[in-house]
Amino acid sequence: MNQKMKFKMNRRNFFKSSAFGVAGTLSVPAFLSGCSSKDSGSGKIRNVVVPEILPSAPDGRTLKAGLVGCGGRGTGAAFNFIAAGKGLQITALGDVFPDRLEACRSALAQSGQQIADGNCFAGFDAYRQVIDADVDVVLLCTPPIFRPLHFEYAISKNKHCFIEKPCAVDPVGARQMMAIGKRAEQQGLSVISGTIRRSQKDCIETYRRVAGGAIGDIVSAHVSRMGGSLWYKKREPEWNDMEYMLRNWVNFCWTSGDFVVEQFIHEIDQMSWFTGDRKPLRAEANGGRQRRVTGDMYDHISIEYLYENGSRAHCTSRQISGCDTQNVIMVYGTKGYTNCNNTIFNLDGSVAWKYPYPKKEDADQSMAVPDPYVQELIRLVTAIRTGKPLNDVDKHVQSTLMAIMGRESAYTGKFVTWEQIMASNQKLGPETIDFGEVPDIKEEIPVAGLAPK
Repeated sequence: MNQKMKFKMNRRNFFKSSAFGVAGTLSVPAFLSGCSSKDSGSGKIRNVVVPEILPSAPDGRTLKAGLVGCGGRGTGAAFNFIAAGKGLQITALGDVFPDRLEACRSALAQSGQQIADGNCFAGFDAYRQVIDADVDVVLLCTPPIFRPLHFEYAISKNKHCFIEKPCAVDPVGARQMMAIGKRAEQQGLSVISGTIRRSQKDCIETYRRVAGGAIGDIVSAHVSRMGGSLWYKKREPEWNDMEYMLRNWVNFCWTSGDFVVEQFIHEIDQMSWFTGDRKPLRAEANGGRQRRVTGDMYDHISIEYLYENGSRAHCTSRQISGCDTQNVIMVYGTKGYTNCNNTIFNLDGSVAWKYPYPKKEDADQSMAVPDPYVQELIRLVTAIRTGKPLNDVDKHVQSTLMAIMGRESAYTGKFVTWEQIMASNQKLGPETIDFGEVPDIKEEIPVAGLAPK
């Protein structure tokens, strides 16, 4: 029997449900292992704590993982978990749709991971069955609307978690994730998020130098992710409203958070990381829709974040095919600037330091960059087996909220402050999530300037 999930629908009333004077947020400290730098390429720098990159997780007791959400990213995360070390197994699968479940199961079987019939679950309550199926770790990879609900149940059952980005689609869900993450910390559980750049070696080495003062004080940032249109599903005659929306989930705001939350969060998170993970005072955004053919979302958004010291970060993204593409994250300081991936520049544009990628024929491969999708699972397994918990929920929540700020500013045509996003009662989605009609949501595009008074 499928469990009906209830969510309160508050699709456009962001400002109506916001207030000022909200109390401070919960904070979860970052548990990172450190390594120090000898030289940035442009002078000595102070030690900076960064995640340690390991070739694999240490050996230890067998860890069994359950996957919730068997789409492309979920299936990939399952393989990433297996690749993270020895003695790692996928033993339970769950998805709303049986066909996706079986496709994932078949792919895993080809790699030697045989999932028993009794550990394969379909339907809206599949997450509970997976979490209850004698697993140590839960991989949460469904459309993000479900993340808070699934994370809460996993932590209540004392499970370590990998949570794919973004962690929520609305302010209520993000704050719920923050509170659950704090409980996970208190319970000694490890939680790693799918914000992969923080587990990518060349980005980490670049960050270590920037955080150590290589470009001086941060003064501004520019972020641009310009790509083609995402995939979409045309509605099949036999699909009800809910099946159509969930199979086409990247094109609906209530299921994905809009592309700025679901995809652009990677770039927003990396920019935020390199600029000190400061909370912006407000987001000033605009956007629109030119070519998207299904759903209710924009296909281009431009956001400017204003910070307390007056500095600004400009973040813009577009998903329209046939246009020029680029992916640029630039952070500027008083002494130089960086692309946040592998290069630090002097103010005159000359290269101060560049990541020393080894050639395949080089004997020393110590600076090779391991797959960050595997590396984040190595960090999770290492934390569990060494008894040194990791928990990065607070940074994941902050980046998600920053993306939501930008979306709501673009949708409404109003500037959105951090205080407003932390006070907003906006909760996206239909009141009841079950197969059938979804009368509360239509494929209507938000129009800036028409936000409720």
